[in-house]
Amino acid sequence: MTGSEIRENFLRFFEGKGHVRVASSSLVPKDDPTLLFTNAGMVQFKNSFLGLEDRGYHRAVTSQKCVRAGGKHNDLENVGVTARHHTFFEMLGNFSFGDYFKKETIAWAWEYLTGVMGLPKEKLWITIYQDDDEAFRIWHDGMGIPAERIVRMGEKNNFWMMGETGPCGPCSEILYDQGEGTGCGKPSCNVECECDRHLEIWNLVFTQFDRDASGKLTPLPKPNIDTGMGLERLAAVIQGVTSNYDSDLFTGIIRFIEKISGRTYKQDEEDDISIRVIADHSRAVTFLIGDGVLPGNEGRGYVLRRILRRAARHGKLLGLNRPFLHEVAAVVIDQMKGAYPDLVERASFIRKVVESEEERFIETLDAGLKILQEEVAVLKEAGGHVIPGDIVFKLYDTFGFPADLTADIVRKDSLSLDMDGFEKAMSAQREKARESWKGSGQEAVSEVYHRLSIEGIATEFVGYEGVTKGTSQVMAILKKGQPVVEIGEGDEAEVIVAKTPFYGETGGQVGDTGVIVSKEGAIFQVSDAKRPLDNLITHVGKLQSGNLRNGDTVGLQVYDETRRETEANHSGTHILQAALKKVLGEHVKQSGSLVNADRLRFDFTHFSRIGEEELARIEIEANRMISANVPVSTEVLPLADAMKTGATAVFDERYGETVRVIEMGEFSRELCGGTHVRRTGEIGFLKIVHEFSIAAGVRRIEALTGRGAVAYVQQLEGELRKAASLFKTSLLGTAGTAGTAAATETHLRRERELERENEALKGKMAAKDSGDLMGRVRQINGVAVLATVVEASDVKSLRDFGDKLRDRLRSGIILLGSRVEGKAMLLCLVTKDLTDRYHAGKIIQSIAPLVGGSGGGRPDMAQAGGQRPEHLEEALERLKDLL
Repeated sequence: MTGSEIRENFLRFFEGKGHVRVASSSLVPKDDPTLLFTNAGMVQFKNSFLGLEDRGYHRAVTSQKCVRAGGKHNDLENVGVTARHHTFFEMLGNFSFGDYFKKETIAWAWEYLTGVMGLPKEKLWITIYQDDDEAFRIWHDGMGIPAERIVRMGEKNNFWMMGETGPCGPCSEILYDQGEGTGCGKPSCNVECECDRHLEIWNLVFTQFDRDASGKLTPLPKPNIDTGMGLERLAAVIQGVTSNYDSDLFTGIIRFIEKISGRTYKQDEEDDISIRVIADHSRAVTFLIGDGVLPGNEGRGYVLRRILRRAARHGKLLGLNRPFLHEVAAVVIDQMKGAYPDLVERASFIRKVVESEEERFIETLDAGLKILQEEVAVLKEAGGHVIPGDIVFKLYDTFGFPADLTADIVRKDSLSLDMDGFEKAMSAQREKARESWKGSGQEAVSEVYHRLSIEGIATEFVGYEGVTKGTSQVMAILKKGQPVVEIGEGDEAEVIVAKTPFYGETGGQVGDTGVIVSKEGAIFQVSDAKRPLDNLITHVGKLQSGNLRNGDTVGLQVYDETRRETEANHSGTHILQAALKKVLGEHVKQSGSLVNADRLRFDFTHFSRIGEEELARIEIEANRMISANVPVSTEVLPLADAMKTGATAVFDERYGETVRVIEMGEFSRELCGGTHVRRTGEIGFLKIVHEFSIAAGVRRIEALTGRGAVAYVQQLEGELRKAASLFKTSLLGTAGTAGTAAATETHLRRERELERENEALKGKMAAKDSGDLMGRVRQINGVAVLATVVEASDVKSLRDFGDKLRDRLRSGIILLGSRVEGKAMLLCLVTKDLTDRYHAGKIIQSIAPLVGGSGGGRPDMAQAGGQRPEHLEEALERLKDLL
């Protein structure tokens, strides 16, 4: 049975048990910014386990994409070395949200492994939590497992916790005995041994308790089930191989690597490690980029860069000295397209991102390796074993070597890294990264919002279709992040009501502003609206007058003009994306946006700079769509039906079971929860003001719409009219005038001509002056010496003058001093025939302190600057003593 068949078989088995098949969520966790990547099947159901979300079903089955290559779950160093570690893997899992519990979970797991997949019962071992007698009885009495093959283990191995407090519970693991020839061979080998003989294939988690801060466990009213089984491990067991890399999930990729590298798998252990690294990493790279992660210097982008560059380095070890990983990615896409058809849509983009990053790394790889090899040689000669932290940092900062890549390279030489020194050197970058992370709106959702949601407090948004006012009831008030009953005049707070026309910031659109007024006359000024949870909107602001209490009836008014301008910009992003696709191609995908009342910002995938002509075409196309004044319609559909209509979705956005589809005539159809204009004509006019790159393969356009766009054009025209006036011409030119652009070009051309004439004149004057100065040459110990003060405008002109003097002198030493902008400059030149006796750099080092400065340089040329120009003559006289 192939890996693909096993995946489908598992999903169908649990569908037959009343489970809803749920698609894998993105590798980028949508609602959990504290988590780097989706690393387990339960991640997308976290709110369901917490009771914060009702999905309309209580049983689910998935095959979830997972990555473990950063933070707590980091398998990167072991990947390629062992038979079972991976950065990317698929986790098969069945889940219950307050429905069935241990008996059904254990029975179905046993039925699937032994009945459906045909695994020999005698090869399966069970571990349970030491105090879980219920699980023991089900396994022993219900499934007939001998007591000696049910092993009780402690909390470290068999008790699962979501955090220090909150939902938790015992778990039971199913392990497969691969035989004595697979493991350590010790007589004492058992299920607790770290060797590969007893392979964990399925973990059944019984979430049945709530743990408080004191450690007390309280039974949950509705316990949950969360199971996870690695597809790669199961495929290896079913296919009768002892390494995941020997299963068909990897063999096709490995055969391709053999083909392009000319190496054969399983002939050389070092080659085998490199082949496994590339096979694994190519899957992680492909799926991460497919889910919108791009190589970068922080966060998820940095982890992706580490994985990609580690694979590229191992390619070099196999003799692949060119970009190749994008070719392996194409094999991955072809192999996985049945289960993940979205990879095919993004195939071109994925390959281009990978190739671009490979090319960037190849440019610096050889130079970095040379420095590292030199450092290793020095260390070995000195008997050292640790690469200094500053070298590790230099390799990272200058050559793009992640620290773990450096560690990977030097491991064969039994060397380690000075990580403390590296971390000190990295502190500034890490601080910058932390600030960037905080500023991107990715803060973890405060626990207080979860508590409110559990208590049944929720907000219904009623602000679609142009609604900007309404009446509601205050459900909760937060002051300094904590619930309060009442606030008074001057208090800053968050107000939560049952229904609101205020749009809470999400999907790139900023929150509304406005005012909330109670029946008693309290006025709360709303400066922002946030959506910390899908079902909760908070109104952030300050109470201007009166007192506001829980339960008060209030009127809500969104500022109409600000909302309309924000809507115009939001609809403008949809129009802009449609125009970009039409002009640049269908590879254009949204990778981020920001929409407020002043402007719009749109990030998208594209691999080259957009020329002025293309930008003009994009702008013309966008405004053509706007001027068509087509209706903007909204339809609420099940997600699957919406995708069938061809609607555009955002790369890493997580959507609910039902979605809003925004359609603008035949131009645009997108999934979007934001607010929009009623007809495209209300956007008015779109003007692109900036276009630039923000990451490899990602560009950003900033644009204005409506009155903002008109004001910008008017300001631009005003500046051009001023320029036209200065050049004494008209704005666009007439029969008798050249126009501003032509006049500017003529002016710049004339300026360049004058600069060339000026340089030529200065050269002639310098030549004359150098000839005049030759009369000041003196002989000291048989050496021609010229030491004098000259006039110079800058360092370059002083060097040019010195070169002319050296050409005339032919053999000798020249020391020039000059006063420039109140400071001293020194230049020393030694002709080539004398550099074995005199060193210009050492001469300058001796003289520079006399003018309050320092300097140095080569044997033939050196320079210095100083703060005491009044001592120049004294410094020049010092040359005699040195010679």
